[in-house]
Amino acid sequence: MSQQLRIDVRLPYGHWAGDVTREHPSATLRIEQHMPLSRGRGTARCWSNEDLHATVRNHDGIDQCTDPEDGRFSVNISAGGGGFLRPLVDLGVVPRTPFEVRDGWVEWTVEGSRDTMRALVNRFRGDEIPHRLLSTRSTGARLLTPRQRQVFEVASREGYWDVPRRINLTELAGLLDVAKSTLSSQLQRIESAVFHAFTEEIRRRSG
Repeated sequence: MSQQLRIDVRLPYGHWAGDVTREHPSATLRIEQHMPLSRGRGTARCWSNEDLHATVRNHDGIDQCTDPEDGRFSVNISAGGGGFLRPLVDLGVVPRTPFEVRDGWVEWTVEGSRDTMRALVNRFRGDEIPHRLLSTRSTGARLLTPRQRQVFEVASREGYWDVPRRINLTELAGLLDVAKSTLSSQLQRIESAVFHAFTEEIRRRSG
């Protein structure tokens, strides 16, 4: 049986998301998608409730930052500019997205075997990385909540994940009678749950 942790971790100085939110302590920076690239670089799609654009763009760890639109923007992160911390990388643990950063602290939800989760907390402690364990729970066989399962079934049936898509987000929201923003959040959580559940199998079958 696997274990899920919610943990607050203080990002080190030099990490772009930590530095930016320390300069804007009342802001919430949400990382909606994060993609590691080669040579220690990465990209991220973000949202914030405050205008952080100038601070992000001028950070040494950012190679490029798009103009914000409705609070959303994307960044190209330089090598060493800030990604997942070494304990996560060494143990092969990938936090679920979206996750949020406030005043230099990031809240991550991570899942793995009990031994891996115990090793992760011990690494944070051993590396003297400030952290706060918010919650821990055992996870059973259920991958999606009943509502997520309903959304998943309708989205699959209507071809939302087909290439090319047979239904767009607006049309799917109308079919499910939910707000577009609500559906977008539900789909992100479904995709994140499925991705993390099958990460190891994907790696095995793609080697």
